[in-house]
Amino acid sequence: MPRIRGLRVVLWPLCAMAALALLGTVHKPLGPTPRLVPFDPAAADYVRILDGPPETVSMRSGYVVLQPSKTVGQHNTDSYEEAVIVLEGQGEMRLAGGRTFQLRSHVVAYCPPRTVHDVANTGQGPLRYVYVVAKAR
Repeated sequence: MPRIRGLRVVLWPLCAMAALALLGTVHKPLGPTPRLVPFDPAAADYVRILDGPPETVSMRSGYVVLQPSKTVGQHNTDSYEEAVIVLEGQGEMRLAGGRTFQLRSHVVAYCPPRTVHDVANTGQGPLRYVYVVAKAR
């Protein structure tokens, strides 16, 4: 095979630039960055925790304090799925059609996309929970 003079001089810088470009993309974040998000557990009724893009890919979350006999109001998850993580108190997740889930401390209620639901406090003290919603695929 004939040797092409000077080819090594041209290829070496191109290979080095390609390698540096590849290495540079490895260290760049591909979206939101990891972090801690503090919230005040003594809040009176509602605190947004994560606010969606660009802070997250699609996830939103909040801390809710619901007083006795109060509800958040019937709503639809649309194209999002939702988890309700109960920290304290008693309540119900009420689904359209009459089905209910009993909520209590250390229980997670899952609500799939396109599901009409409400959360109600059925206890004597505050119902405290964190909700997390994320775009379903």
